[in-house]
Amino acid sequence: MPLPSTMTPIATNTLTTASSTITFSSIPQNYTDLILVTSNTSTAGLGGVYLDQINGDTGANYSHTKLYGTGSAAASDRNSADTGVNIGLTDSTQSDNTFQFMNYSNSTTYKTVVARGNSASGQVRASVALWRSTAAITSFRLSGVTFAIGSTFTLYGIKAA
Repeated sequence: MPLPSTMTPIATNTLTTASSTITFSSIPQNYTDLILVTSNTSTAGLGGVYLDQINGDTGANYSHTKLYGTGSAAASDRNSADTGVNIGLTDSTQSDNTFQFMNYSNSTTYKTVVARGNSASGQVRASVALWRSTAAITSFRLSGVTFAIGSTFTLYGIKAA
């Protein structure tokens, strides 16, 4: 299926060696939003994927609210004033995530990220995160687990229609 004309691939990373971090940097500023799509597995089973170090920020400037479930049980959590946000999902079976960065290049508002993920083993999650900075996003990192060989991470830019 072809991409919408407003959606442009910016960068893709397909792992040829296992890695505990994935970094996107030098993100162009000529889009209104970003979408990161992952198709990943981990070497350690079910775990969270952290979004952190936006523009290198390691301070307690992140918060999130997350809903998750397995089909037979559900839960939620919320963290604020944290050094990163656990909003993605990975597992030893296939996991897919979508992170939507709204108004990432705007320099007057805090940055919001809406994420959703699912694993082949049955967990699903939906999250909303906030980075309390008005700086335009030029880089960010995913961490928290060791991503297995073959995991893919594709960043798209979204232009206003």
